[in-house]
Amino acid sequence: MTGAPDPRAVVVGGGLAGTAAALRLADAGVATTLVESRPRLGGLAFSFRRSGAAGELTVDNGHHVHLRCCTAYRWLLERIGASGLAPLQPRLDIPVHDAARGRTGRLRRAALPVPLHLGASLARYPHLSPAERLRVGRAALALGRLGRIDPSDPALDGQDFGNWLRRHGQSPRAVRALWDLIGVATLNARAPDVSLGLAAMVIGTGLLSDPGAADIGWSRVPLGHLHDTLAAAVLEKAGVRVVRQGRARELTREPDGTWRVAVDTGARRTGETLRAGTVVLAVPQREAHRLLPEGALEEPERLLRIGDAPILNVHVVYDRKVLHRPFLAALGTPVQWVFDRTAASGLRNAPGGAASQYIAVSQSAAQEEIDLPVAVLRDRYLPELARLMPAARGAKVRDFFVTRERTATFAPVPGVGRLRPAARTGAPGLWLAGAWTATGWPATMEGAVRSGLTAAREALAALGRPHDDVFQEAA
Repeated sequence: MTGAPDPRAVVVGGGLAGTAAALRLADAGVATTLVESRPRLGGLAFSFRRSGAAGELTVDNGHHVHLRCCTAYRWLLERIGASGLAPLQPRLDIPVHDAARGRTGRLRRAALPVPLHLGASLARYPHLSPAERLRVGRAALALGRLGRIDPSDPALDGQDFGNWLRRHGQSPRAVRALWDLIGVATLNARAPDVSLGLAAMVIGTGLLSDPGAADIGWSRVPLGHLHDTLAAAVLEKAGVRVVRQGRARELTREPDGTWRVAVDTGARRTGETLRAGTVVLAVPQREAHRLLPEGALEEPERLLRIGDAPILNVHVVYDRKVLHRPFLAALGTPVQWVFDRTAASGLRNAPGGAASQYIAVSQSAAQEEIDLPVAVLRDRYLPELARLMPAARGAKVRDFFVTRERTATFAPVPGVGRLRPAARTGAPGLWLAGAWTATGWPATMEGAVRSGLTAAREALAALGRPHDDVFQEAA
């Protein structure tokens, strides 16, 4: 049958990718339904309530940050009215404390053009020798040149970052004190386990594309307030129907070219069938593989070869203030990054009026620790935090707990670029979204939102609807 395209759309998955896709489709006048299997939106960037020894807390499953160069995610914040709730630093400034040497340095930018904006900071960085700093500068410029190449280019994608660093004179200390400090946080893997293409993209875009590109932003409120409460309100206002606790069971193309999405909903998993001319699968790669109809991808098994990488978060509530800055990066200790989450969590002071503090320790590339018992992690991390923050040595721990995301990101290993599919599939009207798709970015909130916007843009083009590229609107 021929005729006008069906003007309805179904987006499967209510994470950041699905939310972005649904908003763009609805903004263009497409009647859109968003289906999410959980009772909340936000995917892996969410919050939950905890009743513990320190009282009622609102806890983020992990501390997520974004950068000024994350224009797609910043668009989403603007679209849901949350830009003021997740502001950026006026200027990049990362305190880096070496617990073994008891010395703090800073990575911060000056008001100078690229690459001079980081020159003074690097020249004074105390965790490297003068010769190491010089070699780091040369390697950064070489990596920046690579960053202008497509990160999925097999010539880059198939190499590992660790070998490249060694060939460019980077010492083990330089890798620990700088390259992995950045790479583990942004890529969720250490240099030997990272595709050179993705590493070049991160360094080239974040540090060498614009002086302010790496300025850090983070939410001053729980992530669930942004990605669930505010996002849901804006979706509703845009006319998007949101189906929570709805699991897409089957996806079938009808003879007339429309799609039928069979959805199990509610506690009893009663059925609902949705029909639309456009479907965006914004779900993890294994779920996408399960739902994809035959012929949608030439090699669908590639999706199953995209691995996962875990992130562990250690949460500690002290009876006093132990961290005297918003966050801290660490060297000479298993601790990677420490963040102050006191205000966002709603923490109340300890009995007697002492100023309690809630900190979150974010541990990426946590394969060796992700399944360790809480008691083991407590014995490991509390002494390390006391080494890192002297004020913690005499502090009482009011609460200690752990959150684990075993599939936090896709694994950015060499060769992953050839496995990541584009938004377009071989089935008309069917699109893919998710940080694991071919965004050119690692598995970040930016990559997720960017994928949803790309899928929506291509879907709108296929429908003949007006569309534009919002990636730079928030720049």
